[in-house]
Amino acid sequence: MQDPRAVVRPTSGRRRALFAVLAIVFIDLLGFGVVIPILPFYVRDFGASDVVYGLLAASYSLMQFVFAPLLGQLSDSRGRRPILMISLAGNAVAWTVFGLGGEVGAVAGTTAGLATLFLARMLAGAMGGNIATAQAYIADVTPADRRAGALGLVGAAFGLGFVFGPALGSVLASDAVVAGAAATFPDFLPTTRFSLPSFGAALLSLLAFVATAAFLPEPDRHAGPARRPRVIGEFVDAFRDATLRPLVAAFLVASVAFSGIQIAFIPYVADVYGYDASQAGLLLTYVGALAVFNQGVLVGRLARRVPARRLATAGALLLVVALGAFPFSPEIGRALLGEVRLFGFGPRVVALLGALTLLSLGNSLLTVALTTLVSLAASADRQGSAFGVTQGAGSLGRTVGPPIMTALYAVVVYWSPFVLGALLTVGIVALLATVTVAEAPVGDPAESID
Repeated sequence: MQDPRAVVRPTSGRRRALFAVLAIVFIDLLGFGVVIPILPFYVRDFGASDVVYGLLAASYSLMQFVFAPLLGQLSDSRGRRPILMISLAGNAVAWTVFGLGGEVGAVAGTTAGLATLFLARMLAGAMGGNIATAQAYIADVTPADRRAGALGLVGAAFGLGFVFGPALGSVLASDAVVAGAAATFPDFLPTTRFSLPSFGAALLSLLAFVATAAFLPEPDRHAGPARRPRVIGEFVDAFRDATLRPLVAAFLVASVAFSGIQIAFIPYVADVYGYDASQAGLLLTYVGALAVFNQGVLVGRLARRVPARRLATAGALLLVVALGAFPFSPEIGRALLGEVRLFGFGPRVVALLGALTLLSLGNSLLTVALTTLVSLAASADRQGSAFGVTQGAGSLGRTVGPPIMTALYAVVVYWSPFVLGALLTVGIVALLATVTVAEAPVGDPAESID
């Protein structure tokens, strides 16, 4: 077995290192996806409103906003591998505590139970800043002209996590599995439809930690100088940089815009379509399957023909259409199809799946292209810092967005967060027009990442 402390040489082992970090990202995101279907129902089980659910989601993103730049900066100076290992171990602890929230609530009261959920989600959010480190690792081991395809594979690993994660979470939350676990596990271990997915997520994070320790080498790169960790200063530097400024702003706006679909999706399909956690999990699995194809296959091929800025613009425009159409799926389906059924699906469901298809394609194009532009705009010794800042901007958007979007959904009208997201996405198109990154020339479409 290769010594994991060895470095990856540019001329050997690059493919192995690439797929090792992709596998680790997949396992980590699989654990994250396991918990998604239960989140709003977990909060409602405490008797709390959807606004509390929005705050819970925002607490994760707030901590990610603080820690993504710090983890990215530390990975530049201290190494990618140790930062990934620390964050994965922290995730295992966070999801374990999250699964105990119900027990804490039963013993110490609702307030203590909800506080446990918030503390666990905040720790998970802090550790979730490791995505910037994973992206920087990919940039370290991939030439500039292949970077869009490689970063697209990171998105595909995300997608695979969301294909299998929510599906696995739905299974772990099912009555049959909960009953079987209750009959098998010792009495001191809580076995509920909320604890089992949480413990499953913790186990997967622990598995990713072991895989990182055993198989992931440190990339051969020029380490950045050791600097005092700072958050605000990193953002100030990025906004002073004319090349990075529109990209960081685009990440921020995109995250606020997309938070409507992220936070209100499950309540929307529950309230409008009558779907439960298992059915919502299947829809998320469908979106994840599309993301795997879009980011793992389609975007990489398009990137060898089309400049990244043009791909980002196309993605933003598709998101405008998808976000605007999503809340009106039942009406659009009936208007276009009447009572016609396609492949056994009624018009309301067909329109919903169509909106989700456009949503996945637009998000894939925009996310991968923006990430590629950030990588090209940053110097070799600042990749972690640059990705940390842009991921932090995205986290800030996911901190600000959910409380606003849930309030709009619960208090104003159900379609308002999605329409606001569409309007905000129009601003991304304007920001992209000001991007001045010198892009690598498009390569031979027949080439592949090697």
